Amino acid sequence: MSQIKIPNQEFQATGEQNINLTRLKGQNVVLYFYPKDSTPGCTTEGQNFKEHYADFLSHNAVILGVSRDSIKSHENFKSKQQFPFELISDPEEILCNAFDVIKEKNMYGRKYMGIERSTFIIDKNGKVFREWRKVKVKNHVDEVLDVIKTLS
Repeated sequence: MSQIKIPNQEFQATGEQNINLTRLKGQNVVLYFYPKDSTPGCTTEGQNFKEHYADFLSHNAVILGVSRDSIKSHENFKSKQQFPFELISDPEEILCNAFDVIKEKNMYGRKYMGIERSTFIIDKNGKVFREWRKVKVKNHVDEVLDVIKTLS
């Protein structure tokens, strides 16, 4: 498994929260990075996590979404989709860089740097237990939940 160094700092999140991942020891954390609020793939992925939210909770797992969008954008997205979990705003790309999810992308021949859809499970001891990169939304949440079930 990669040696990801989880930053020991607070990040602004929805619900007027500041979240420090290193302080979530004792719980499993599902940290999913997505490109942009309110886009079709990101909405579907969030909805899939929402549908299984109770299952994750019953296995001592916290779900956190991360993108570079502003808190205002996150609050609107969370409210509109009725997500029961928080979204972390990472405009300075501190978490994105720590987890190495900023990749060159290509849309209609235009190259740019953006978030590659990725999910990480941080175990109760604060270590990255599993990672998925270049995530395809379909059936992804089921896979993540299956791994979480093995940890509880």
